[in-house]
Amino acid sequence: MRWAGVSTPVGGITYMARTLRFSSLALGLVGVILAMPGMAYAQAEMTPTYTKDVAPIFRAKCEACHRPGYIAPMSLQSYADSRPWARSIKNRVETRQMPPWHIDPSVGIQDFQNDRSLTRDEIDTIVQWVDGGAPRGNPSDLPPAAVFADDDVWNYADRFGGPPDLIVKSTPYTMPALSQDHWWKPTVPTGLTEDRWVRAIEIRPSTVEGRRVTHHALARLQQEEDDADRESLVPGGGGAGLLMEWAVGKEGEVMRENSGKLMKAGSNIVWDIHYSSAGEEITDSAELGLYFYPKDQPPKHRQVLSIWMGIEGGPSNLLIPPNTVMSTEQYHVMRQNGRIENFQAHQHLRGKGMQMTAVMPNGRTQVLSRVSDFNFNWHNNYVYADDAAPLLPKGTVVEIKSWWDNTSANRSNPDPNQWVGWGDRTVDEMAHAWVNVTYMGDEDFEAAVAERKARAEAEEDDGAQ
Repeated sequence: MRWAGVSTPVGGITYMARTLRFSSLALGLVGVILAMPGMAYAQAEMTPTYTKDVAPIFRAKCEACHRPGYIAPMSLQSYADSRPWARSIKNRVETRQMPPWHIDPSVGIQDFQNDRSLTRDEIDTIVQWVDGGAPRGNPSDLPPAAVFADDDVWNYADRFGGPPDLIVKSTPYTMPALSQDHWWKPTVPTGLTEDRWVRAIEIRPSTVEGRRVTHHALARLQQEEDDADRESLVPGGGGAGLLMEWAVGKEGEVMRENSGKLMKAGSNIVWDIHYSSAGEEITDSAELGLYFYPKDQPPKHRQVLSIWMGIEGGPSNLLIPPNTVMSTEQYHVMRQNGRIENFQAHQHLRGKGMQMTAVMPNGRTQVLSRVSDFNFNWHNNYVYADDAAPLLPKGTVVEIKSWWDNTSANRSNPDPNQWVGWGDRTVDEMAHAWVNVTYMGDEDFEAAVAERKARAEAEEDDGAQ
């Protein structure tokens, strides 16, 4: 049985078929139209907003620098401040250029006390916010404004109940408005009449204006050391008198429990301050703030800051040919058991990375940390978390390896056609790691290893339950 009209071709397709096809299409369009408001609403609901999702990240990880009068080029303290920079923000966080944290996440220890990097979820939130049009969101979702201490308040004032126990200032220096870099190296007495143990240190320019011209400041402790200390506490050279180095990206140092740095009576601070011009004449001093252990509670272990070179044979052997990528390395033997407290790579404009590797007496090799995208503008000090700080036995060999890019591919390179050697100037190069080591006797070291092993096993048991 055949239906009337069904078998009559119309342009190669039966009329019924054309009718059904049109009807289905129409119904589909109606469905889409009806669904669009809901879909748009759902999409809007999924898109992160500044007030609810992005502002908390900026508060925690960005605003310390990105606020009026501080070192960042723009403020991120409000939506009006942030919105014009949305695309740039996306690029910087997606490529992990900001916040400045250059530890390679693919190798080595990843647990740090002072980690300011963004998590994968935080990066994704910012990227989705920008891709979604960077919406403001509901003002009621905005978190409270971040509270920052006044400029004259020391970073550890709250922690230790007030200003440092001792403040040693460099003699003032006036940096001209336009000039090549200057280095200022005055010697200032500490005024100590008895030995004291340091539990926290901070260095800072004495004024906000001074931050614009102070590239870094190194405080060396000039004091008499016992021969035994001089032999055992200097695995990388530089002496036990190195106290602290400050540069943009560093706040200070707090010693772990029962460890400290020893300052002796009659000691001096030898300053080494690197100044750069900022377009106006600025006079400033560097300030060293020291918090001491109580006199009747000295720490058990001495901590020493060392310079571990990354150039075999020393600085004079560094020579980077034009248009060349190369690496250098140096090895340091631990003369005593020790806990490695931190890793801070130091290079200049051609430097691209640095790695610290431990070779144990039993032959076991462990990459401790690697900076894979060094940036001379940020001198990050990577402070290991308590249960992550490497415990290295006496006889461990520590390798410091550095990478260099003296080609045009390095956007920081001022001139790839130059031979580059060691020197203080920014256009020269350096290669060393600032490493604090807390030294221990055999009994205390074995106890520290056993204690850490026990905690790790307990955590594994908790995780298995």
